[in-house]
Amino acid sequence: MSAVVPAAGCGARMGGADKLGAAVAGKPLLAHTLAALQRHEDIAEIIVVARGDALEAVADLCAAHGITKAVKVVKGGATRAESVLLGLLECHPKAGLAAIHDGARPCLPAGVITEVIRAARRTGAAAPGLPPVDTLKILSPDGRTVDSTPDRTGFVHIQTPQCFYPPLIKAALTRALQEGLEPTDDCAAVEALGVKVWVTPGDPDNFKVTVPGDLERAEAVLRKRKHE
Repeated sequence: MSAVVPAAGCGARMGGADKLGAAVAGKPLLAHTLAALQRHEDIAEIIVVARGDALEAVADLCAAHGITKAVKVVKGGATRAESVLLGLLECHPKAGLAAIHDGARPCLPAGVITEVIRAARRTGAAAPGLPPVDTLKILSPDGRTVDSTPDRTGFVHIQTPQCFYPPLIKAALTRALQEGLEPTDDCAAVEALGVKVWVTPGDPDNFKVTVPGDLERAEAVLRKRKHE
């Protein structure tokens, strides 16, 4: 199976800083993300999608950190959906599954990968998720006051890798781009086709590095694992 890693974002919530190149536990953040996929026996190849000005740097990073499964580094598109589709189009034509994992999730546990692959092989579409811990509120139209408090039992925080039959996710993203949609994740594009996505257990450590404080959290998680 193939793994596609979108790593072409601009890091807007990091103040424009290159979070994927930030040093975390002795390596660039992206190197940890790719290493988690590299170690998993079910993943045969990794396609990294990067900015046009970072292609050579990402290729060098893969070489320096032993990411031998990274067979291609390709230029991303104008949106995440376009970038992911460009990566999918470079996957091996006989790949039975495609896993899409955020480049900014460096603490991915092997068990999360295993469970989502197992479900996707059976159903065609799966993603790891966690139930929300905090109480949820729906805002009024003014955006400043609470309208209601929904039962959080039916909600889940979806993570990556999100795993699909390749023809399904390619069709879903192609349709989304053609119709000018902006799905917040790959599952949303598949859901728009009327396809159900199976949810597997996520992990609190599998968070996305989004703001500067997340780098310290990732550092703590990765250093703890190193000494276990």
